[in-house]
Amino acid sequence: MTTQTSTAALVTGGTSGIGLAVVRDLARRGHRVFLCARTEQQAKETVTDLLDEGLEAAGAVADVRDPDSVKALVAAAVEAFGPIGILVNNAGRSGPTADLTDELWDDVIATNLTSVFRLTREVLRNGGMQDRGRGRIINIASPAGKQGVVLGAPYSASKHGVVGFTKALGNELAPTGITVNAVCPGYVETPMAQRVSSGCVAAYDTSEEQIMQKFTAKIPLGRYSTPEEVAGLVGYLTTDMAASITSQALNVCSGLGNF
Repeated sequence: MTTQTSTAALVTGGTSGIGLAVVRDLARRGHRVFLCARTEQQAKETVTDLLDEGLEAAGAVADVRDPDSVKALVAAAVEAFGPIGILVNNAGRSGPTADLTDELWDDVIATNLTSVFRLTREVLRNGGMQDRGRGRIINIASPAGKQGVVLGAPYSASKHGVVGFTKALGNELAPTGITVNAVCPGYVETPMAQRVSSGCVAAYDTSEEQIMQKFTAKIPLGRYSTPEEVAGLVGYLTTDMAASITSQALNVCSGLGNF
């Protein structure tokens, strides 16, 4: 699987779930992929696995909530693989609304929304993307960024912000040859989905099996999406065939959202 042009890609939250699937997809398309994780062990183990698969990858520890860490991450990616042509803002977290603290709210907004702005700004300033005259910025949002979800007020608020940021920046950068899109996964088989399910079990005082039945019943295709299906759309948006797609928020949700 290849694209017309191999380039350097930076993927945040690239060691599990959707992020790891995106890293693998981009690397298999021939891109040089730099990932980040919150711990050195996660980064090293993931990069080792990718190299063993014959893929070109490197990585570093980064806290996307911290401005200095963001700058260091972009600098490390450029040093490893050259100017960044693809940025995938994937790092994120969620939290329940019940007994919500200021600290939880601030952390979710910082991780899911503010980090997207800071990473994007740093790549545009110092990552070499604007100098290339071509680039792809893909933000992982959610259908929750288009409507509200129960027990997820901070998550929904942050993802609404990501969708709005994507649409505004896509129009702003259109004359430069850089496209900006959001991919919006619904229920996906990831560790985060497991944590959300466990939170609902506690909130509703029910079983995990009943929660899964309740979630699945809402999905027209009757199943969760896979990380690889989400990564497939991300990968397509990096290709020349997707050059006219920008400022969009595209669902990968098994029909859960049609908006």
